Amino acid sequence: MTSVSALTLPDHTQLPDSDGTFVKNWQEHPQSILITDSIKPVLEKLHPDGKYCIGQDSGIYWRLTDPPEKGAEAPDWFYVPNVPPTLNGKMRRSYVLWKEYVAPLIVIEFVSGDGSEERDNTPPSQGEGGNIGKFWVYEQAIRVPYYGIYEVVKAQVEVYHLVDNTYQLMKPNERGHYPIIPMGVELGIWQGFYLNADLPWLRWWDAQGNLLLMGEERAVIERQKRLLITEKLRSLSAEQLNALGIDPEMLD
Repeated sequence: MTSVSALTLPDHTQLPDSDGTFVKNWQEHPQSILITDSIKPVLEKLHPDGKYCIGQDSGIYWRLTDPPEKGAEAPDWFYVPNVPPTLNGKMRRSYVLWKEYVAPLIVIEFVSGDGSEERDNTPPSQGEGGNIGKFWVYEQAIRVPYYGIYEVVKAQVEVYHLVDNTYQLMKPNERGHYPIIPMGVELGIWQGFYLNADLPWLRWWDAQGNLLLMGEERAVIERQKRLLITEKLRSLSAEQLNALGIDPEMLD
């Protein structure tokens, strides 16, 4: 008789966290940091309990194979709502779907080649040597509601929305952005200077079209606000400052 322990599926501590390949594009890591940094305030409001996780080049295990890493896809960026960021007090090594049951709400791939890998819709029945298309996995196996394909060279992004179990290519709104309604944000392309490089970058906006700022940008805005307030206070008389309970020497 087979014991229960023999039937237990492996978790994130028992599965490989890498397939040993190199990052193909030097812009990938800065790009991931940019969209993670700027979306954090939104996610903290959506999840006041802190239950969400973000993966960057991390494996999503959706089937058990030999070798194990053949059963995983590693999106360049993904967000999963309503799951804890750590497990048993440790950072996740990977995201194991059969242990969590919650699919990512959105996955994003940064294209390094011609985009054929990211758009590969090959099902298991047709894949040679066990190869299955990435597009098929996200659509039919993991069932990710939103799938973004960012082509750096073309400075464009495609976003697919899962409708009736099939990905539908979304149309951009009047701002050229793609609304990710459950998150209350839009995804689009921003041309600007980040980490010593003036390039097109994938970024978030809020539902009103306001750019979501990263930490450094938020800090600059706060400094500008403080300087403006200080200048206005300096224009007041000593009597007015005293009435406000402000020591004029504090403005020097």
